[in-house]
Amino acid sequence: MKTEGVKKNMLILTACLLATLFLFLVVLFAAGGLFQTKTYLQPWDKTYAKNFKDPRIRLAAYGLLAANGHNMQPWIIKLDKKDAMTFYLFADPERMSLQADPEARQLMVTQGTFLDYVAVAGQSIGFSVSITLFPKGTYDENHLQHSMTVQPVAKIQLKKAAPKPSPLFNSIYIPDTNREAYQSKKLTAAQTLAIEALGDSQDVETHVYQDRKNVQTLGKIAMDSAEIEAQTKRVMDEAAAIFRANEYQKNQTRYGFSLEGQGTSGFKLYFMQGLITLFPFLNSDKASADLMIQSTRTALDHTPAYAMITTKENSRASQVKSGMIYSRLTLTAAHLGLAVQPVSQALEEYPEMHDPYQNIHHLYAPNGQTIQMLVRIGTPTKTVPQSMRRDIIDLIKH
Repeated sequence: MKTEGVKKNMLILTACLLATLFLFLVVLFAAGGLFQTKTYLQPWDKTYAKNFKDPRIRLAAYGLLAANGHNMQPWIIKLDKKDAMTFYLFADPERMSLQADPEARQLMVTQGTFLDYVAVAGQSIGFSVSITLFPKGTYDENHLQHSMTVQPVAKIQLKKAAPKPSPLFNSIYIPDTNREAYQSKKLTAAQTLAIEALGDSQDVETHVYQDRKNVQTLGKIAMDSAEIEAQTKRVMDEAAAIFRANEYQKNQTRYGFSLEGQGTSGFKLYFMQGLITLFPFLNSDKASADLMIQSTRTALDHTPAYAMITTKENSRASQVKSGMIYSRLTLTAAHLGLAVQPVSQALEEYPEMHDPYQNIHHLYAPNGQTIQMLVRIGTPTKTVPQSMRRDIIDLIKH
């Protein structure tokens, strides 16, 4: 009888433990957002842009999917009140990354990425797109943030035209950044030529490096600069402030960083989000820095090639043009079956990054050029999830 009683008690205890574990997992996955709709992914739906009758808003909705620094999506759209085929792009000064991008260079590159997506989409759906950079003059650098509010980056004029389907249009829906490991095989001659042909030869040049020496040199520069960034508290604090721990936060803000950007997906994503939501101390400064260094090292160790975009000068217009070329690079790469990831920390202009900045420019821009983008490029081993995007209506200001 005692044996049967012990067995019965053990069964009850086991059942209680399993029930407790089940309830904990339900709470954990609920906290991580398993049961929430991902409204922040709506702009990625191929029907989303088609919902807008105004062609300016429709094309801006395609532009919204472009690569952008720190996923801040720092774009403001103003529709011309007198011309139904004209709109203006402004940089949003409230979305500057003041610590990582103190000179707003990346912010300008991000304006260019948007413009090129608009151009590619326009051609495909039946609009010629004319882009005039800084139509009212460039910024007053002494009053930069105010100047951004009154000086448009670009005037975009549309004209109805016969659609010219482009294979790049489908690439708009492929995430622009893939932080996973790449296959070891190098780019083919045709792939290399396609990437290097993207420069406009006047101001912007694109180069591919895949010989062993340059891959090792650029990999070391990228790793060293990532470690510096991970150890620079104010830069990491800036990133931590826009980290979204769960689906609720992502739906509320629709911009910034999340675990998807680190390659986490599936049930593991909700599990990790639940842990961080319920136990925030797990996402400590040290844990974030260690994860950044570890993921960067893994990525760089599986990188067959790098691509670089340089400009002859570092004017605001050149920065925007380099962003346009960068968008074309990401779209072309996706069309060719390649993936890219920016590893541009060495190009950032804050004091702690002085030595890597000088080093990479000494080696790869000896004639006074400015390196605007450095990316790893190769054949991906995994697909990656799409990232947060704001509602296009939130970008339109009157």
